[in-house]
Amino acid sequence: MLKEVKNLIFIVAIFLFIFFTLKYYFSDINKKKSFRSLNNIEERLNLYSEKIPVLDDDTKNIIEYIEQTNNKKRKKFNFWELLDNNNE
Repeated sequence: MLKEVKNLIFIVAIFLFIFFTLKYYFSDINKKKSFRSLNNIEERLNLYSEKIPVLDDDTKNIIEYIEQTNNKKRKKFNFWELLDNNNE
């Protein structure tokens, strides 16, 4: 008997929680607050984007190209040959 009453109280509590949560979530007050919050965030982003400094580009001519033709003594390895050599 007590177990059924306890389960009934838990089920009622869960349903009440879900009911009040959905009631608040779909209320006009919550929709107005969330809309105002989104507008406020958009205004803040616009203000911050205007204040961001633009940095000059200082990366011109920093890459030095090296020719790979000078290193002809390099041995070319084949992947499968390396595996075969290690297994022996």
